[in-house]
Amino acid sequence: MADTQTLLDHLDSLKASLDAALADKDWDKLVELNKQIKPSIEPLMQALENNEVDPEAVRPRLQALNEFVQAADTAAVEAREEARQSLQEINQNRNAAKAYQGVSSGRSK
Repeated sequence: MADTQTLLDHLDSLKASLDAALADKDWDKLVELNKQIKPSIEPLMQALENNEVDPEAVRPRLQALNEFVQAADTAAVEAREEARQSLQEINQNRNAAKAYQGVSSGRSK
């Protein structure tokens, strides 16, 4: 098993990368980083079970990840709403253009 401090440092680094990707709204990077969370936490959980790491060293990191998940969920909902509104505006513009085209076509006859 890897040194527990190395595992903790890796989790800290992963959390920093997650925060940066969320701040940049880099959803592709978040997907890739998300795949690393479970493999980063599992060895720490095993170390906890084996009393190889102080729970007080792990607890704040897990709490920080939990807070990140909540923030990411909120950001994803906001991004989805922005996309929905943009699509709605595009649809309204398209309908207005069709209506204008219909009116202007009728005048030329």
